Amino acid sequence: MISLRPALALQPYVQQMWYAASAPSPHALREHVLPTGEMHLVFRLAGPALRVFDGAADQLGRVLAEPVVGGPRSAYYAKESGAPVVTVGVQLRAGAARALFGVSAAELAERHTVLSDLWGAGGRSALDQVASQADPHASLRVLETMLARRLALQAAPAVHRAVARLLAQAGEPARIDTLVRASGYSHRAFIALFREASGMCPKRYARLMRFRGLLARLRAPYPLPLGILALEAGYSDQAHMQREFRAFAGLTPAQYLRLAPAQANHVPLPEVKFVQDAPARQR
Repeated sequence: MISLRPALALQPYVQQMWYAASAPSPHALREHVLPTGEMHLVFRLAGPALRVFDGAADQLGRVLAEPVVGGPRSAYYAKESGAPVVTVGVQLRAGAARALFGVSAAELAERHTVLSDLWGAGGRSALDQVASQADPHASLRVLETMLARRLALQAAPAVHRAVARLLAQAGEPARIDTLVRASGYSHRAFIALFREASGMCPKRYARLMRFRGLLARLRAPYPLPLGILALEAGYSDQAHMQREFRAFAGLTPAQYLRLAPAQANHVPLPEVKFVQDAPARQR
């Protein structure tokens, strides 16, 4: 995988750019992609088209053959996995939706949107331009140029600061009223601006940041017992943590630990459906 920092003008909107080639896997047919609260734009240059599923009962899924914008999500989604693919993409920051696509993040939230729905003919030709380059770095440079040309409207600086504070305090109770007062906006205006930039309300975003903090603790070399992890991550008790984890990930912390995914937010699933866990052994 190649990971690049974007040009200076793009850095308020683009966290990183990447080029990746995955090896085939004979085992996983689907994976849960866990939420991060961030958006991404992905071009699949080789391999089968992206197929996403509405839920465990959906056997057909939806095929997305064009570049796609993955909106900010507050829960996992399922996609087909296992085939070798080559992708180019960018991880986007809060505020990027309006600046790069001309819509609010709230309009893109909880779903995939094909790029041509946002860029029209430019979206349909973008894949050819990126895929026709001679090497990965050239593909990334072409995509970077496209994004630079699309810059339009910057999100309110107060919202950028609020998102940064919520990221920094992952695992601690989010004091939304404190963020509102610091922003200088009314409560209603702040909530509206936050949804415009991030795709969700501040409280939901704060819960997602707490979940991300929990994932990091679970993946530590020697994780603590789940009850202690729950308190350290900012949950009231282990039951609260279990409910939140299932809502965001579609499985329990114990199931996540057993599956031990190589990437924190991409969880390959066994071919059988999950069943409700027996009371989990403390770890």
